[in-house]
Amino acid sequence: MGAYVVRRLLWIPVTVIAVSMVVFLMVRFIPGNIVDLIVAQMEPTNLNLAANRQLIMHAFGLDVPVYVQYVRWVSNIILHGSLGTSMWDNTNILSDIMASLPVTMELGIMAILIGIIISIPIGVYAAIRQDTMPDYILRSFAVILISLPAFWIGTMIMIYPAIWWGWSPPMQLIPFIKDPLGNLGQFILPAAILGAGLTGSSMRMTRTMVLEVLRQDYTRTAWAKGLSERAIVIRHVLKNALIPIVTIIGMQLPIIIGGAVIIEEIFSLPGVGRLMINALSQRNYPMVSGINLILATFVIIINLVVDLTYGLLDPRIHYQ
Repeated sequence: MGAYVVRRLLWIPVTVIAVSMVVFLMVRFIPGNIVDLIVAQMEPTNLNLAANRQLIMHAFGLDVPVYVQYVRWVSNIILHGSLGTSMWDNTNILSDIMASLPVTMELGIMAILIGIIISIPIGVYAAIRQDTMPDYILRSFAVILISLPAFWIGTMIMIYPAIWWGWSPPMQLIPFIKDPLGNLGQFILPAAILGAGLTGSSMRMTRTMVLEVLRQDYTRTAWAKGLSERAIVIRHVLKNALIPIVTIIGMQLPIIIGGAVIIEEIFSLPGVGRLMINALSQRNYPMVSGINLILATFVIIINLVVDLTYGLLDPRIHYQ
């Protein structure tokens, strides 16, 4: 396993560089740029807009080819460990991202935990009660969770409770250190909405895999030996059914990170997703590239952890 982990770790920089190149180029294909936005804010009577435009482009390093800009950006990361400074307020990009990252991480972790805590027990129950009324209801519930977009649910929750009951979620972040219960109460609703799709897909996968394991010969032998249903499910069925479930949870992690962008904007959570939207609207190229670089690295590491989890769940799996 050690050699496998080393090889995977060596591939991480290659993958991150490829992702950074794509993002670095794609963000510059968006119509308009930061120079246009700054020039548009200048006084209409300013007759030296063309000269000012050249000065701004030179100050931001945009007057050189894109590949030169990319080399400069990567060199700054490698040599100085810096993602650069914001083009709008000249703040340190890495510091801005680190200040917003805990919000996104808390939201994502709570969404994943809610999805796992709800989906696995319900999926197991639906499987062992196959083709009964509870099974039909739970399967329909899973399909509804998968079908409803998170941004639509979030928007409806923001609008209708405010109209009907005069209630709306808090718009200011409640720090966990100052008020732990208030912080969890603020995050539980957006986390549940963000994890709804994960809950539905994991529920259906859990049901499918548990049914498959229940049909195996060793499970029939356990029933024949007189073991209780609880012992069979926990000792024999669930552990052997977890690998595909872990896989689908790992596949949902990038979707959760992407969905956090919209959820944070709807619920006014100052996370990385909201920072990304602001950076895109301002054409703040270093900020967009820096956020994508960190998130891409995080997703790659999570995928490695998921792959290594297979060996813990099934000792028959060997890494070459």
